[in-house]
Amino acid sequence: MEFRVIIIILYALMVVTVGYLGMRKTRSFSDFFLGGGTVGPWMTAFTYGTAYFSAVLFIGFAGKIGWGFGYSGLWIMIGNSLVGVFLVWRVLAPRVKQMSLDLKVSTMGEYLHKRYDSPFLKLFSSVAIFIFFIPYTAAVFMGLSYLFRANFNMDYTLALLFMGVFTAIYLVMGGYRSMTLIDVAFGMIMCVGVVTLLLSTLKAGGGLPAITADLAAIDPGLTKAVGPPGLWPLFSLVFLTSVAPFGMPQLVQKFYAIRDKRAIRIGTIGSTVFAVLVVGTAYFTGATTRIFLTPENAPMAFSGGRPVFDALMPEFMMKVIPPSLSVLILLLILAASMSTLAALVLVSSSAAVKDVYAGFINRNTSDRRLTLLMRLFSAFFVLLSVILAYFKPATIVSILGISWGAIGSVFLGPFIWGLFWKRCGRAGAMASAVLGLAVCMILYFTGTSSPEAGTIGMLVSLGVSPVVALIKKA
Repeated sequence: MEFRVIIIILYALMVVTVGYLGMRKTRSFSDFFLGGGTVGPWMTAFTYGTAYFSAVLFIGFAGKIGWGFGYSGLWIMIGNSLVGVFLVWRVLAPRVKQMSLDLKVSTMGEYLHKRYDSPFLKLFSSVAIFIFFIPYTAAVFMGLSYLFRANFNMDYTLALLFMGVFTAIYLVMGGYRSMTLIDVAFGMIMCVGVVTLLLSTLKAGGGLPAITADLAAIDPGLTKAVGPPGLWPLFSLVFLTSVAPFGMPQLVQKFYAIRDKRAIRIGTIGSTVFAVLVVGTAYFTGATTRIFLTPENAPMAFSGGRPVFDALMPEFMMKVIPPSLSVLILLLILAASMSTLAALVLVSSSAAVKDVYAGFINRNTSDRRLTLLMRLFSAFFVLLSVILAYFKPATIVSILGISWGAIGSVFLGPFIWGLFWKRCGRAGAMASAVLGLAVCMILYFTGTSSPEAGTIGMLVSLGVSPVVALIKKA
């Protein structure tokens, strides 16, 4: 315990030091939000991967989906790696970088405004970002708090406050410059951590054949290509988590900041390999929780004999990882989550400050004032997210599902068709954003699971724009 505490203290000091160094180099809004637009390939690859995968993956998704779907959860790894990473980098990154230079934009709201000459889309998208990123950030805080509770027997609320204050200090100091300076270290920690987690799980389970046999003995469906919940729930999870990155502002932002096309080519390979390693390990180990955890040996992971999904992975890691290596796993999830939190907070703050305040309230505001407001709104956004996480409104998977589904429903149609199809006009973009979000929300509040509601909303968003464009032409 003492050793882990010392490591966490040293880790915190390193993060704060990097935040201070980033603050010294941050002299403008562009520095704070985009690192000056000159970030190299490996920094961008790691910052993309660590923003994509966080405590939400390792604590929420790996536990609930691994328990329910078994090995078929690995389809999500394939979708995330090939679509959410490789195709996004290959197809989207060059176009986004060129667009940001041609239109001189730094946020998704600014792009939609200039592409469609629509102040409504700028305002609508900015409000959507600020609202729906709050539950996403809260889900990350929830995952970290469960992790600290399992490792240090720390009260959930105390862990939540600690992470909130720590994140706010780190971000308010240096913004995107701090994030890119430390994301390479975060990425390396994650790689070492997931390899440790994978090897420890295989050793504790007696090897892959023994683990597979044990899972099949519990339920043969857990080792099949499609797990017990069925094809549609599995497809919804794959689609939601793999296609949404094409329109997720916190991921698209990475390509505004990357240096050039050569950096994009290198970053594509690095980020794809990173995704296969990290996501594959998460869902494989999540599937094995059924073997290692029972109400008798892990009472905190069960309530009334039923699994508490967000508590499964922290308990699992405590049992499988040797005590001498457990600090690596703690650092793994901390590293992943800090970068995700940074990306979410920066994009949400920019939506409020750059798009709404500077776009509609005070168009002549100075660069210095913008940077100051970004710092203030970053702290405010963290506060709102911590408050929501305190109440634990749903499981992490449900919270993330509605956040990603809502944002994907707003942005996929207008953003993708706007980049790749000149005939996509203002009416189609507005219809796809509004109808996509409306369908997603109506389905969710009438009882549809959040991944399924989000998937349908995203499909509506993608389908409406070309239909409206063809109707207008006719």
